[in-house]
Amino acid sequence: MESPNNRRHFILSSLFFIVFLCVLASINELRFYSLLKLGQCAIINSSISPHSNQSPLFSNDTLTKKFSSSSSSEEDIRILIGILTLPDQYHRRHFLRMIYGTQPLVGGQVDVKFVFCNLTKEDQKVLVALEIMRYDDIIILNCKENMNKGKTYTYFSSLPEIFNVSDGPNPPYHYVMKGDDDAYFRLQSLVNSLKPLPREDLYYGYVIPCPSMDPFVHYMSGMGYLVSWDIVEWIRISNIPKNHLEGPEDKVFGDWIREGHKAKNRYNAKWSMYNFPVPPTRCTHELWPDTIAVHLLKNQEKWIETLKYFNVTDNLKPSKLYHIP
Repeated sequence: MESPNNRRHFILSSLFFIVFLCVLASINELRFYSLLKLGQCAIINSSISPHSNQSPLFSNDTLTKKFSSSSSSEEDIRILIGILTLPDQYHRRHFLRMIYGTQPLVGGQVDVKFVFCNLTKEDQKVLVALEIMRYDDIIILNCKENMNKGKTYTYFSSLPEIFNVSDGPNPPYHYVMKGDDDAYFRLQSLVNSLKPLPREDLYYGYVIPCPSMDPFVHYMSGMGYLVSWDIVEWIRISNIPKNHLEGPEDKVFGDWIREGHKAKNRYNAKWSMYNFPVPPTRCTHELWPDTIAVHLLKNQEKWIETLKYFNVTDNLKPSKLYHIP
């Protein structure tokens, strides 16, 4: 029969052993969470460069939502480019997102948005909604789809209500551009050309007719014309645009400017803006380095020739994942 002393000794030994195991488990648990936290920090730091504006580990920002320098300031130029297109042009929009999302930019912020009128098909309501959820780069205007019956007016006149917010910059953009979806804009060249120009009462683009170099005579080509934000505000409240909506949209826009005695500051970007050289016309120009925009890229071959000329894939980093000769 076991003595009481032996039983007491066994119980005390067991209690000390259990306490020892609890202490050991607590220490290991503390080490585990410390290592886990350290590992999480290492993952986050390796995923974000010191100069990145992205949040870990994924960001809702998209390539075409905003292009800005990593050290942007209030003095940097803010530009909105509205590319007027059609709801069914899904492939064109995805292509242009690559075109503008891979352009590095310093000293400015350029937002590229795709602009069209009300959706009319069930498939558009689903597919366009998915695009908005993924990219947030679409403006849907309250209008019936058209080219020369007021869509441009609806675009410009809607912007103050869309973008004027009390807690944002004032103005939200220094400049607003209307662009075509068959034009290639080189964003850094555009920003550089605007730096020395006034930020008020400005009308900028490619002067029409093609031989003309005087921006005060006619109007700017629809390939891509730009105005300062104060003119956008004027379009919203003036009766001049409201009473003159129909006709070639770029010419009609020029009529508004003339009738309203606006844009004392004008800039002719010719020949940094021009039509693709083939077929040759009085509006075409050979591709050259000092380019802001190339227009009439109506097929993939013209796009590829243009992109190759400007070496747009030079910044492709080498990787074991692919081999491109």
